[in-house]
Amino acid sequence: MITLTRPLRDHHKWCDELFASTEAALAAKDWARADALTQAFGAALETHFRCEEETLFPAFEAATGNTSGPTRVMRGEHAQMRELCGRLRNALAAADAAEFSGVAETLLIFMQQHNMKEENILYPLCDRGLAAEEASLGPQLRARLATA
Repeated sequence: MITLTRPLRDHHKWCDELFASTEAALAAKDWARADALTQAFGAALETHFRCEEETLFPAFEAATGNTSGPTRVMRGEHAQMRELCGRLRNALAAADAAEFSGVAETLLIFMQQHNMKEENILYPLCDRGLAAEEASLGPQLRARLATA
């Protein structure tokens, strides 16, 4: 079944794959590839966050009147993940494999927990609450995510 949030769920998987490739490049001590993949991962993650923060969350909040619940939590977690991505870039620039690995482990655990909350709580709420908006919001989400 196609749902409004299916593209976001699929994009979670894409971001996970990019992140795993980044870690593999670092494990192989391929700093140039790790740098390129870290940039690609960061760009994909930022596109994902902006898609939610600028399209999905406002629509959900308008439909439900709820601006202090799950969307607020997710925005806060996005900010924390942005900070961790900055730390990854800094560790990479300093060629500090130990720091990169430590931050990457923290980010991986955080992303897994975040994605579970979105996929098991927020996205089903959005799919139900915005079903009438799927025809207009769905193409917007797919188009924005296609650029990442």
